[in-house]
Amino acid sequence: MAFFTSEYECKLDAKGRLVLPAKIKANLPEASSNQLVAMKGFDSNLVLYTMPEFKKIQSKFIGLSEFDARQRKLKTNFFRRVVQVELDSAGRFLIPKAWLDHAKLEKQAMVIGTGNTIEIWNPEVYDQYMGTDDDFSDLAQEFLSE
Repeated sequence: MAFFTSEYECKLDAKGRLVLPAKIKANLPEASSNQLVAMKGFDSNLVLYTMPEFKKIQSKFIGLSEFDARQRKLKTNFFRRVVQVELDSAGRFLIPKAWLDHAKLEKQAMVIGTGNTIEIWNPEVYDQYMGTDDDFSDLAQEFLSE
């Protein structure tokens, strides 16, 4: 299983391509090292999944009922937010325009390893979202203390 950590400042080229940081790329599973799944995040960000990680989530959505309107709507909403991307020989991948717009990405990006996924943020949006170290401390106490 891939494990991603840390944060990296990256640049997008004029075509909307992003080079994955070497430390992130080195942790991609060999079997799917050039194929990733990009999803519009629930926040103003993008989330990258390795194929094995995405298949775990995909199986849950595939199991939803086609006959239940709410489940059908959830399934449609999920899959319309997802696109497969492929790394080229330089370790770059093209971010589709709608995904760039969703994450407010222009020239700069923050690439964040979040354990089993990779998040991509506009640096200013990321700073606002993350808040202060006090916020982090409060969240850790709320969710991790016994």
